[in-house]
Amino acid sequence: MSKKAVIILSSPRKGSNSSVLGRAVAEGLAGAGGQAETIDIFGLDIKPCLACGNCQRNGGRCSQVDGMHTVYPRLREASVLVLATPVYMFTMSGQLKTFLDRCYALMNPENNGLAGKTMAGAISYGADDLESSGAGNIVQSLQDLCRFIRMTWGGFVHGRGGQDREALAKDEAVLGEARALGARLAALP
Repeated sequence: MSKKAVIILSSPRKGSNSSVLGRAVAEGLAGAGGQAETIDIFGLDIKPCLACGNCQRNGGRCSQVDGMHTVYPRLREASVLVLATPVYMFTMSGQLKTFLDRCYALMNPENNGLAGKTMAGAISYGADDLESSGAGNIVQSLQDLCRFIRMTWGGFVHGRGGQDREALAKDEAVLGEARALGARLAALP
């Protein structure tokens, strides 16, 4: 049975560097026999979590009816979740943070719908390196989240893109790393 992955694209820019990385991970997954679906969450109407607790009392059903309702079933079916984000203000995009907050509905007392899955990252930034860009903050946050919700950390790919929207699309070395990450994710038990 092939791995089924959902790749979340969280940049507000179409064709962004982080989206290029996310799509390259998807190519690597598919090339290694996995199934990959990309979801651009910027195009969805995803409201912030209300912290109402409704999802924790009723089997994971969020009280808000918005774009997340189309994403929840796909997340439940996937065994791999890849989060593609640019670095904004030394951390992940606001769109990705809002998405992750809303994933709380999948972690209800009756069934943690994310436990046992694998998470990976695809991160683009404008600074000279991983640490000075703030991308390290994203990696640490995602690794901590994995531990908290009992997911496995599958690794990450990163690249410097900055404001040049085609920088990573032209960087064959980074694209190769992204495809290799996808292939590794597809080969996980």
